[in-house]
Amino acid sequence: MTVRIRLGKRTTMAASDPYTVLFLCTGNSARSILSEVLLRDLGGARFRSFSAGSKPSGSPHPDALSLLKSKGHDVTGLSSKSWDVFSSSTSPEIDLSVTVCANAAGEVCPVFNGANCRVHWPAPDPAHIVDEVERQRMFETVYALCQVRIEALVNLPDEALQDREALQAIANIT
Repeated sequence: MTVRIRLGKRTTMAASDPYTVLFLCTGNSARSILSEVLLRDLGGARFRSFSAGSKPSGSPHPDALSLLKSKGHDVTGLSSKSWDVFSSSTSPEIDLSVTVCANAAGEVCPVFNGANCRVHWPAPDPAHIVDEVERQRMFETVYALCQVRIEALVNLPDEALQDREALQAIANIT
């Protein structure tokens, strides 16, 4: 067994328990979905990922799903959901919540189960670009940005996962 210190709260966890990350965005259709899938696929058993939004759009953006499929990711079961889903006592414990848009970063989040750390990794929003070619290009750009940040997270040593400054510093990777 290892002991994790989480924002002043001591929690005993098995060494094999995954570090749980919740990616937050307003619509939960693009940036947070891309991040959820990238961490799921790059983080292995060490991480568990989710995404949600303050005002969920109802479904992931079709261009996000298309891009993820083209990169070899499984998109089965992805959905746009409210962040309220993660605030009940039966919700999974969240170790880290990451806002990926300025709107979500400025909103008052519900209290998530797990007394988590919160950081902000801003990314441009490709979902509302009207021109199809420009929108798809921006989805590629945002995917690449999310991928480098997720790779940085995955490569952090366990002790750095408890360090808010180390987690926030990932936002500077572009």
